[in-house]
Amino acid sequence: MPKATTRNAALDRTRTFLTLVVVIHHAVIPYTYFGHTDPKSWLGFDAVVLATDSFFMAMFFFLSGLFVWPSLAHKAPQIFIRDRLLRLGLPFAIAAFTIIPIAYYAIALRQQPDISFTAFWWKTITVGPWPSGPLWFLWVLFAFDLVASVFYSLSSRLLDPINRLSLRGHDRPAQFFAVLLAVTAVLYIPGRIHFGAGSWFEFGPFSVQHGRVLLYATYFFFGAGIGAQNLDRGVLSADGRLAKSSWGWAIIALVPYCLMWVLIYIKREILGNPERLPAWYEGTYGLFFAVFSVAIMFVILAYFLRFKQSGLSILDPMQADAFGIFLVHYPIVLWLQYWMFDYDIPAIAKALVAFVLTVLLSWATSILLRKILGATHVL
Repeated sequence: MPKATTRNAALDRTRTFLTLVVVIHHAVIPYTYFGHTDPKSWLGFDAVVLATDSFFMAMFFFLSGLFVWPSLAHKAPQIFIRDRLLRLGLPFAIAAFTIIPIAYYAIALRQQPDISFTAFWWKTITVGPWPSGPLWFLWVLFAFDLVASVFYSLSSRLLDPINRLSLRGHDRPAQFFAVLLAVTAVLYIPGRIHFGAGSWFEFGPFSVQHGRVLLYATYFFFGAGIGAQNLDRGVLSADGRLAKSSWGWAIIALVPYCLMWVLIYIKREILGNPERLPAWYEGTYGLFFAVFSVAIMFVILAYFLRFKQSGLSILDPMQADAFGIFLVHYPIVLWLQYWMFDYDIPAIAKALVAFVLTVLLSWATSILLRKILGATHVL
């Protein structure tokens, strides 16, 4: 049975960093050159969005998976499910009726300036569409937790092959990288070819990209396999080879990232930016996407593992509120963008204001929410 361990500073800082990446992603989207919804745009933000969209949610599933098997080992299945419902299901349900409608009301006002919030809210939950924004992550993660609990009840050793691969990854992270990449490519590329990049499953506030479900599942269960036991002795060990080789992984990540830009050029300038792309294009793009996604995750993990022993980090004060920031940031950033829409200032300035104020306001909101009696069990 896996033993309980103290908090892992490297993983805490990685999770907090990813939360800030989520805020950056949403802060710059309106100001991208190809998909801008604001009068101002900057091509550099397209580079940011292409990078962040290619890895950050998958990496969140990976980090979440790391602690699933130890939790299942120490809790009865019904207790595990109850705790996950409290941690994931309750915030999702509350946010679906409050945070998300407040966020999307800012967009609705641009299309219908005279619509009241009450009318918009009622239409959202009765007629739809009822988007969940970034909070789709919560219900999908809960679904993966349910599957993991079933797997654990069948055999607690089901993920041992991944764990052994992680232990070998202490000295040979390239081997772990190759296996994770191969599984990711096999499970992700066919779905991308079949569904395309923009197809979403939607049922009320429950939504997820069709083509990425198996991608996220791969990251989640590989994380669960690493965390099943010996987390500090495997590929994520602070004294392992991965922690000493971040520059090498950065080069590996840069190549497929540049190749994705080549394919984007081909799509827009040669293929004429069709709504449905040929299978060869989706398959090739999917391969570059998978390589970049795994490689950039290794870059980030290597960086934070290397500095695990350092005493202080600017991310540490935010660590306890990272989940709260993730939950509440979306309406804040959308309303800031709504407020700046008519101002004739550069896109970079708008994005910077949106990012800084969203971080500060969502952090303050999280701190206040955590003062509510019992809120720390959820946030």
